[in-house]
Amino acid sequence: MQIEIKHVDRPAPPCATVANVDRTWPEEGNSRIPFWVYSDPEVYRLEKECIFLGPNWSYVALECEIPNAGDYKRSFVGDMPIVVVRDTDGSVNAFANSCAHRGVAFCQSDSGNAKSFTCPYHHWSYDLKGNVTGLPFKRGYRGKGGMPKDFDVGEHRARPLVVTVRNGAVFASFDASVESFEDYMGPNMLQYFDRVFDGRRLELLGYMRQRIDGNWKLMFENLKDPYHASLLHVFFVTFGLFRMDAKSAIEMDDTGRHCAMVNRRAGELEAEAAREMGQTLRDDMKLKDTRVLDLIREFPGDVTAVMSTVWPNLILQQQSNTLAMRQIVPHGPGQHDLHWTFFGYADDTPEMRAHRIRQANLMGPAGLVSTDDSEVMVMSQEGTTPYNERVGIAEMAGRTVEDHDHTITEVAVRGLYQHYRKLMGL
Repeated sequence: MQIEIKHVDRPAPPCATVANVDRTWPEEGNSRIPFWVYSDPEVYRLEKECIFLGPNWSYVALECEIPNAGDYKRSFVGDMPIVVVRDTDGSVNAFANSCAHRGVAFCQSDSGNAKSFTCPYHHWSYDLKGNVTGLPFKRGYRGKGGMPKDFDVGEHRARPLVVTVRNGAVFASFDASVESFEDYMGPNMLQYFDRVFDGRRLELLGYMRQRIDGNWKLMFENLKDPYHASLLHVFFVTFGLFRMDAKSAIEMDDTGRHCAMVNRRAGELEAEAAREMGQTLRDDMKLKDTRVLDLIREFPGDVTAVMSTVWPNLILQQQSNTLAMRQIVPHGPGQHDLHWTFFGYADDTPEMRAHRIRQANLMGPAGLVSTDDSEVMVMSQEGTTPYNERVGIAEMAGRTVEDHDHTITEVAVRGLYQHYRKLMGL
C-alpha cells in the first residue's frame, strides 16, 4: 500500500529569494543529486544562513543532562557553538557561546554547573540568560580609559535562541518566527517522537563522538536510505535485525523533511531475498555472546526499530532496546561530527539498564553496525568531490515523494532534497 502525501506550499524564507549560487539543479528534479552540494563552500555558506540560522528546530540537549539550576551543556546549532543551561526558575535557556565583546567562546567545559559565565579573555560576565552582568574597568581606572559614557550594557548580550522542550528533549532556534514544535513535526512524525519520549523521566547513560570526513547531508541521507541497509550492513543481515524481506515502511511528514524508517525483525529468510543479499550474508559469522541481539518488548505494537530523522540535525535512534540521540554538527562542506547521547528511562530495572548499554555496541563510532556507515561516507566524499559536475541517482522505487510500505526505496532521500531545494532556492 502506498500513502499519498500532500505537500504544503509554505513560503520560502527570505534567503531563498536572494540566494546567489551559480548552480542549477538537474532538470530531473528530486531524483537527482548534484555532487556539488557536498563540497561547494558557497552552498555551505547558504546552508548556514537558510537552514541553521533559519526557522527550524535543532536538537541541542536532553533535560536529564541539565537537571538542576545552573547545570549547563555546550552544544551546537549547525557549526555555531551554544550554551544550554537550566535557569533558577526551572526553565531552559540557550544562547550563543560567543562573547558579546570580541566573540570568544567563553564556555569551554562540555558540561557543569555555574551561577554565571565569565569570558577568560577580558572577563565579561554573563548570567544564566546570557545577559552581560559586568565587565572590568567599565569606568576606567583613575580617570583614564573605560567605556564611553553612553555605553549601555543592557544592549549587549550573548545572542539568544528560542527554546522548546518536549517530554525531556530540548530544541532551539535562532529564528523566533519558527512554528510550534508540534506543527513543525506534523502529527505522524510526532507520534513516532512521542513513542520514545512518552513523558517518562529520562536517564543519561553515556556519550560517544566521532568526526567523519564527509558532508553533513551524507549522514542525514544515510538514515533516509534503507536501500543500503540490507547490502552494506553484514551484521544486520546475518543476524536478522534488518533485512529487505522484513515487514517495514518509510513514513514522512507533509514536507518530506522528517522521516521514520520503521522496521520489524525479519523471520525465516526467503530464497529470493537470500540471492539478492548473497554478498552480505555470512555463514561464518557467529556471536560468543548473543545477548546483544535480545529484544525486550517495551513499546506498543510489533515494531522493533524506528530510526527517525528530524530536520535538520537529529537522528532519533530506537534499535531494539538501545536509545540514542545522534546530533549532526557540520564542520564546513567536507566534514562533520556525530554526537551520540545514549539514554534510558529513570524507572528502568538494573537489568534493562545493563542491556541498553550492552546493546549500544551495535552503534557508535566502532559499533557492530554503524562503523560501516561512517566508513562509506568518507568514500562518498572521496568519490563526489573531484567529480562535482556529475549527479547521483535516487530513483529506487520511483521518482515521487510518498510513503512506502517497504524499504527497497530511496523515496525519503527524494523527500529530503525536495525540502532542501525549497529552503535553499535551488
